[in-house]
Amino acid sequence: MTLTGLYNVLEELRKGKNPDELDEKHREVFDDGLVLIMKELHDKLDIAVAEAYGWPNQLTDEEVLARLVALNKQRSQEEKRGQVRWLRPDYQIPRFAKSTDKQAAEEEGSQVAAELIAAVEQKPSFPSGAVEQTAAVFAALAAANQPLDAKGLAAQFKRTKTTDKKVADVLASLARLGYVSSVDGKTFELRRVA
Repeated sequence: MTLTGLYNVLEELRKGKNPDELDEKHREVFDDGLVLIMKELHDKLDIAVAEAYGWPNQLTDEEVLARLVALNKQRSQEEKRGQVRWLRPDYQIPRFAKSTDKQAAEEEGSQVAAELIAAVEQKPSFPSGAVEQTAAVFAALAAANQPLDAKGLAAQFKRTKTTDKKVADVLASLARLGYVSSVDGKTFELRRVA
């Protein structure tokens, strides 16, 4: 018995097939997997979700998808204007909002509109091309007010498994070419021209 098998039988029932019309294998899954109970629970869940959205409960999958896409677009436009409908105000507002209607925030189960602020500043990805990688390391070293090691430079970018190594490789190449200098062999800075 697998979930795929259970849902295949459930799909047959949703298409209007009578349990007595199922082949032997599907009938066994229907009986042993209690697919009829699963169908009833799914139907109740579908009705509860439709009610939560304020929609009729007999929508087709295509109609549900269309409504979700439209709702997502509407919420996205609201957030661009700075209005956020908090689902968990006690948790979200202290972390992401800068001003809010405190009275509404205290109402249990309420959705609160507030200005959205960026919670985390996005770091740029480390470039994939050699020329762009070299330029990124140069820029990071030029902006630094002290010598940096490869990990310190890599921390300025979105981290992947290979970011530290790529930054270290660029630093090693720049050191060999004489563009960066290092006193201890671990930290680097741009070579200053006199």
